[in-house]
Amino acid sequence: MTERAPAPGELALVERLVNTLDLETGADALDTEEARRALGIPQDGTERARELRESLRAVLLVHAGHPPHREVTPLGQLLAAAPLLVDVDEATGEATLAPADPDPLVSRITAAIAQAAADGSWPRLKACHAPDCHWAFYDRSPAGRGRWCVMSVCGSRAKMRSYRARRAEA
Repeated sequence: MTERAPAPGELALVERLVNTLDLETGADALDTEEARRALGIPQDGTERARELRESLRAVLLVHAGHPPHREVTPLGQLLAAAPLLVDVDEATGEATLAPADPDPLVSRITAAIAQAAADGSWPRLKACHAPDCHWAFYDRSPAGRGRWCVMSVCGSRAKMRSYRARRAEA
């Protein structure tokens, strides 16, 4: 769906997870072994990954200035169980957050969000305003006010609906 470049750094993992569900068609990539393997999700972790995905989507909608799409488990509650470690590169002295256990998806997502929060990029990861889309995208606009994943698709549809509504009123 997206014509945009992926989110920077580890936020790309968050973006990829949220975008495993196509709301328009109902296709869920987490139903496939290939997608689960690419994200490091074991077969028995699929439902937890779906719960995490929808909690992330709710926060990304808030980043875009929209209410959450539905009632979900609070993201902070899901991430609370994911321990992180500070990893210090002895050669450079650079410190980064890393999952205590590199395999679980929740730990990797937690580390990605913590890093993005520290560097200020977390609020720019958003979900598309279109109710039949909610695709995750990284807002690179100078003002940080992006609303749609792809202006030529979701943005155009929204503007056309608004135009038709105004014409119908007149």
